[in-house]
Amino acid sequence: MKTSHYFYELPEGYTCVKTIDAKDKKTAVLFILVNLLLLAAVFAICAIFFFNKYSLNETLEHFNVFIMLGFLASMFIYIVLHELVHGLFYKIFTHEKLTFGLTLTVAYCGVPNLYVKRGAAIVTTLAPFVVFNLAFVIPMFFIPNPAIILALIILLSFHIGGCVGDLYGAIYLIFKNRKQKVIMNDTGPKQTFYVGEVNYGN
Repeated sequence: MKTSHYFYELPEGYTCVKTIDAKDKKTAVLFILVNLLLLAAVFAICAIFFFNKYSLNETLEHFNVFIMLGFLASMFIYIVLHELVHGLFYKIFTHEKLTFGLTLTVAYCGVPNLYVKRGAAIVTTLAPFVVFNLAFVIPMFFIPNPAIILALIILLSFHIGGCVGDLYGAIYLIFKNRKQKVIMNDTGPKQTFYVGEVNYGN
């Protein structure tokens, strides 16, 4: 059955060209390494600008147990909200039942019974990256407390590092097989990409 943004069954003429499986040991290790590199890079860049404005002593003066507890709670809440944002956009595009889960290496949201078209797949994959970049960066310009700003920088670093799988999938969708139709089956931990007939207008 065909709909505007997805198929219920794999259409004829489509072949599997790529699989990204976060449960695969090699993939998981690679994602973790890139995650750590991105986290460190983002934190280092932000910290350079931060410590040009605030001293360590000034930051520590504003630090208290409530900020620490809020930071720890925000880390957990962020993980949940990240997957809910994926789910929100999948719901907007498909109106179908979603699958959520958590493993030792990945939290996930998927629509395992559907084959989602390229446009909807790109938007859904990138949505948390865009939403939480804005959510963490914008308050930095308005909050006067340097301890909270530093906490937001850590959250931003954690967020961007944790988007490795999303970014990999989105980059593949955007830049590979650009002159062909592409659909994605997303079980959550695993995304499988299929290519169909040539379509120069898509």
